[in-house]
Parts: sequence; structure tokens; C-alpha cells
Amino acid sequence: QSGPGAVRFGSVRSGSLRFSRRFTPQADMTKLGQWLCGLALLGSAWAALALAPPGLQLPAPFRQALLPLPIYLLVAFGCYSLATVGYRLATFNDCQEAAAELQEHISAARTDLRRRGLRF
Repeated sequence: QSGPGAVRFGSVRSGSLRFSRRFTPQADMTKLGQWLCGLALLGSAWAALALAPPGLQLPAPFRQALLPLPIYLLVAFGCYSLATVGYRLATFNDCQEAAAELQEHISAARTDLRRRGLRF
């Protein structure tokens, strides 16, 4: 893609094919940047409604639900995060080969340390 904000990074020749990578500024946004943009958008919408501009009169029940909304969203995000971590822990796969290799490394290190005179 070539556009007004596109930046071209190096090219690689492979036979007769030429590969190049082009990045636009939107492609460089990290997950943190996406979250911060989303929070800024939601926060500005909330502030616009909570500060009640002169031409906008919200009914009392809407205002009462709108004011604690950030706290509700923060609690919901905490619950989601806790559930995600719990699910990932519950479905975590054990790597038997890696565990055996680590045990071999530990026994080799102990043997080497005993040879050097360290006692356990």
C-alpha cells in the first residue's frame, strides 16, 4: 500500500520476486495504544454527558446511572481480567519434555557444585 503516510522499510530480493514491507501509521499502534484510544473515546463521551451541556437535559435516572458508570466499568474489567487469568491457569498445558530437560539441568548443576565443594 502506498499512501500519504506510508513508510517503506527495506526490501529483500528472493530470486526474481521482490518482497517489501510498507507500514502506515495505523499499523504501528500497539495494544496499549488501542486501549488508551478506546478509553479516551469513552471518557470523553462520558464527560460530555456527565457535564450536561446547556442544550442537553438528561432525565434524573439517566444522570444517576451515568455518574458511577466509570466505577462499574472498572469493576467489570477487573472481573473479566480475573476470569481470563483463572481460565488460562485452568487450561495451562504441562510440557513434560521441558520439565525433564529442566530436571537434567538441575541435576547437572548440583553435580558440578558438589564437585566444586558446595554442600546441600
